[in-house]
Amino acid sequence: MIKFLDLQKINLQYQAEIEARLLETFRSGWYLQGNEVKNFEANLATYIGSPNAIGVANGLDALRLIFKAYIELGQLKFGDEVIVPANTYIASVLAITDNRLKPVFAEPNIDNFNLDISAIEALITPKTKAIMVVHLYGQISWSEELEALAKKHDLKIIEDNAQAIGAEWNGTKSGNLGDAAGFSFYPGKNLGALGDAGAVTCKDDLLAKTIRAIANYGSEEKYVNKYQGLNSRLDEIQASVLDVKLKYIDADNEKRRKIAEQYVDGIKSNKVILPILPANPKEHVYHLFVIRTKKRDKLQKYLTENGIQTLIHYPIPPHKQKAYKYYNNLSFPVTEKIHEEVLSLPISSIISDAEVNQIIHILNQYQ
Repeated sequence: MIKFLDLQKINLQYQAEIEARLLETFRSGWYLQGNEVKNFEANLATYIGSPNAIGVANGLDALRLIFKAYIELGQLKFGDEVIVPANTYIASVLAITDNRLKPVFAEPNIDNFNLDISAIEALITPKTKAIMVVHLYGQISWSEELEALAKKHDLKIIEDNAQAIGAEWNGTKSGNLGDAAGFSFYPGKNLGALGDAGAVTCKDDLLAKTIRAIANYGSEEKYVNKYQGLNSRLDEIQASVLDVKLKYIDADNEKRRKIAEQYVDGIKSNKVILPILPANPKEHVYHLFVIRTKKRDKLQKYLTENGIQTLIHYPIPPHKQKAYKYYNNLSFPVTEKIHEEVLSLPISSIISDAEVNQIIHILNQYQ
């Protein structure tokens, strides 16, 4: 069986370095808010090109904290509208509704699965205060038109950068394009921890200070609580692992790009719709390689029977989830078509050429 993602093999590449750092952290006797977190935050900020990076517990919290901090600073208020892709993982929407803000769903571009930026302006109302862009599957969702819209209507741009660390647009890395960005370091991400972990990057020092306080029970000073905060802190163990792996992220992403090119060059089945590679390869880091097909269940069953594990990202869009039953009557045909047809093929920094060629061969035999 060709695994969808062999996490054990991915992490064993860095076994000696990770074990050494873990032992050092264990022996230090300091497990929260210590030097490992400080070092990783500094290195992440440098890598992204951002003046601020704050380690938090997970990717959802990263996004939640951004909105919560903007509310505390008086730059957003309950009931404000946030434009968000209808085609995304539910965490993007949860972060909005958790802060009593209103998501306004926007359709994606079916060719790249990302937000159709040309459709945004029609959704803007006097209550619109922010746009969340999601760099879905690892591809940058950005344009000069988006920047002009945000400036024209005085809107914040928040990046959901859970899947695209290392991607670039015109020389600027994702996570440093908008006003603030949330990162996920869930184990299966391109930069994955050994458990849950996340981070926020932002340009505004006051926003960063506020996020850091809110994530620490709302406290800037021990036992003095300025905000009604959360407990969402990156721990020393996860920070030490991430700091080791951060050094290799560009090389690992480049391996993913080459695999994506192999797939696009090699897959010839007329039953499969391939993603369109961006003109600038640096705009995509291929957290996922997602194809479309009319009879997805049939193709997935065929691949499973031929020893290839696949996953669906994602089977149900947020507006059709029971959690958002009050949005279930909304219709977003492009989003719904995508969610009915997408299938993710194995891709990672450790998958072999032989495995990629085997997947291509089996797909090309599909009738």
